[in-house]
Amino acid sequence: MILELDCGNSLIKWRVIADADGLLLVSGVAGQAMELVRELLSQRLGKITRCRLVSVRGDVETNALVAELEGALGVGVQRVCPAKHIAGVVNGYREQNRLGLDRWLAIIAAYDMCRGPCLVIDLGTAVTVDLVAFDGRHLGGYIAPGIALLRGQLLAHTRRIQYEPAESSIAFDDITPGRSTAEGVERGCLIMLRSYVASQIGFAGNQLGQDFTIYVTGGDAALVADFPGVRCVPDLVFSGLALACP
Repeated sequence: MILELDCGNSLIKWRVIADADGLLLVSGVAGQAMELVRELLSQRLGKITRCRLVSVRGDVETNALVAELEGALGVGVQRVCPAKHIAGVVNGYREQNRLGLDRWLAIIAAYDMCRGPCLVIDLGTAVTVDLVAFDGRHLGGYIAPGIALLRGQLLAHTRRIQYEPAESSIAFDDITPGRSTAEGVERGCLIMLRSYVASQIGFAGNQLGQDFTIYVTGGDAALVADFPGVRCVPDLVFSGLALACP
């Protein structure tokens, strides 16, 4: 069995797949390495034979995480490193090591799926947008705050804008003008996010031509899943991880 890990700034997304056919066996989210190990042991899956990892954390923290996993599971951890080209995709950054590795893997996976021009949108803490040409050249992209950051900045810097977290989901019921602070903030942020994504899709046509594939991933992907032509792929980073660490 293969353990795959996507280590973000705060959480570790993980999954275990079968070595032979890549069938998903179990997946989850953990706050730290030992929490992950305890969860794996409780699943009684058997022996993990391989482990591959992508991390956006600093080297010291990532090295400590790898050491914990190797010690607890008795298996080497294969890590994604910056590269100029992988699986037919050419890194478009002037300094290739400055492109976030999770973002790089999503780009690789998207191009591998369509083998043509594509737009890759990851809606998480940040919203990242990347354009890939028909020949696999990464043309660059954009980074903007995600909906949680938009909301957080309003709550942190505007004294009279305060409401209970439980009101957030209720406010998303529709996007008519808000009649409470929660509705005003949540719907305003949602409209900003959707408008931004729509504008990026329109702009991509100028760069990629009119025939390109749109891939959306990340925790907030559902917020734009109804857009025409959008393909939601929750495990895009993991798909890229398998290509980078075969």
